[in-house]
Amino acid sequence: MTIAEMLARNARVYPDDSALIQRVAGRDNRKEITWKEFDNRANLVANALISRGVKKGDKVIHLMMNSINWLEAYFGIIRTGAWVVPLNFRFTAKDIKYCTDVAEARAMIVGKEFKDTITSIRSELPIDNYIYVGDDTPAGMENFEKMLVESNASAVNVNLNDWDPCGLYFTSGTTGQPKPILLTHKNMEHSAITENRHHYQTHEDNFILIPPLYHTGGKMHWFGNFIVGGRATILIGANPKAIFEAVSEEKGSVVFLLVPWAQDILTALDSGELKIADYDLSHWRLMHMGAQPIPPSIIKHWKKYFPKMQYDTNYGLSESTGPGCVHLGIENEDKVGALGKPGFNWEVRIVDYAGRDLPQGEIGEIVVKGNGVMQEYYKNPEKTAEAIRDGWLFTGDMGQVRDDGFIYIVDRKKDLIISGGENIYPVEIEEILLRNHKIYDVALIGVPDERLGEAAMAIIDPKPGENLTLEEMEQYCEINLPRYKRPKHFVFDKVPRNPTGKIEKPKLREKYNQAIKL
Repeated sequence: MTIAEMLARNARVYPDDSALIQRVAGRDNRKEITWKEFDNRANLVANALISRGVKKGDKVIHLMMNSINWLEAYFGIIRTGAWVVPLNFRFTAKDIKYCTDVAEARAMIVGKEFKDTITSIRSELPIDNYIYVGDDTPAGMENFEKMLVESNASAVNVNLNDWDPCGLYFTSGTTGQPKPILLTHKNMEHSAITENRHHYQTHEDNFILIPPLYHTGGKMHWFGNFIVGGRATILIGANPKAIFEAVSEEKGSVVFLLVPWAQDILTALDSGELKIADYDLSHWRLMHMGAQPIPPSIIKHWKKYFPKMQYDTNYGLSESTGPGCVHLGIENEDKVGALGKPGFNWEVRIVDYAGRDLPQGEIGEIVVKGNGVMQEYYKNPEKTAEAIRDGWLFTGDMGQVRDDGFIYIVDRKKDLIISGGENIYPVEIEEILLRNHKIYDVALIGVPDERLGEAAMAIIDPKPGENLTLEEMEQYCEINLPRYKRPKHFVFDKVPRNPTGKIEKPKLREKYNQAIKL
């Protein structure tokens, strides 16, 4: 079943039930629509685009901030048979032009927040139709709401099958130029089924949706609700108070958090700024995390406040249509620290550089196989052939299967530090450093070293109000780490993360490698 049909089915089965709720942190402007209204709005978008010449196989750039309108536009584009091309809201004008050129997009739906950026490069873009979501529509663009008023909500007659492409997702670019990942309806359906199987969502669940919708992470987690007609609350602006208010007032039951958001909540609870007793959190049954290695110390800290709440770790990547190819499992909370086991309808192996299976306990690359594996890196057959071999997706992440049969992530291949011939895996060291109660966030990178080739540098972001010294860090590492794993350099600085929570290590390497060379 295509995800366009999933929406139509929800509208038939649950026409008057709540589908989407929109909240903005710190503001009283709640918005809500039913499944029938959602379905109608998607049809309005689709018919409007078709009347403007958009057809099956075309590409439509989708550049908006999170909102109900975002999802209306997303499903409307897909219903035309065109490929939706959601762009990272942090992309620069140069990135947007690059993605638009690669996609050879015919149309763009753009939010008001990007008015100046798009205006500055508009003459360089191959776009025929611009649709603007907001007031003060620029000359030469159509207003989104006006366009829908003039459209019709009749069902769209476009033949779609499971293996038709429907989404062109560009990676966040933290490891170089954004790569275009082509996903199909089958990929999306698989993601919805897997997510629902893992987290047991029902029609009664309310998914608090916080991560950026352009990414395959949070949206594909919501798909577990979507496939059973469960509602979602889109929370715009994530801070501890707003998250607790959304859960309390909307009876939220499932929340996916990135590490920084969970850390912020724990810091606010520790300081007394946030008090559990002030909110009704009785419906909150599951908190799950992913998008990066999860420090076990954070989960142990979380369970002290929420001992009865379910927890799951999720692993995936855009090339696997988001999360789910490996997950811990709600029933395996005692294994926090492990990545988990193969997800529903997924296979996983640990292989060496030549793609050969490695024995239990040895570190190698994690490779996965299932219906979530992307179709290709669009227009890049060489990269596609490197990434997908005999149906197996090579993730670039290093892991091992330990004696307990669980998969443990070690690190990204490209983040491995080789110091004096010894392999240092940053994730392991970062977790140990995060056990220090004075540290809020940390990143470990390799920097040039004349004698060792590379040396480890720890970028430390102390908790607010904490006074952390170099001497304290050196003493802590001396007690907790063997000599070869201890960072040689310490820097007190903010740890940059992208909107999906991943540490932007290329930025840190560029910044501090130059400093070391000086």
